[in-house]
Amino acid sequence: MHNAQEIMTKIIQEQPEDASYEEIMCELAFERMVEKGLEDSRKGKIISNEEMEQRIRSWQR
Repeated sequence: MHNAQEIMTKIIQEQPEDASYEEIMCELAFERMVEKGLEDSRKGKIISNEEMEQRIRSWQR
């Protein structure tokens, strides 16, 4: 696994030259969210589709 600095540098270098600060920050946040989700999945921290559907419905009330 790469360290945080290496990952951030790679993501920043992959952005177009005219990328805004906000766009770069969004890409960095997205990468972290994906990695966190994969970590949770590997650790078995998951819920069923049915449970997620119930949670979403409760938000809509």
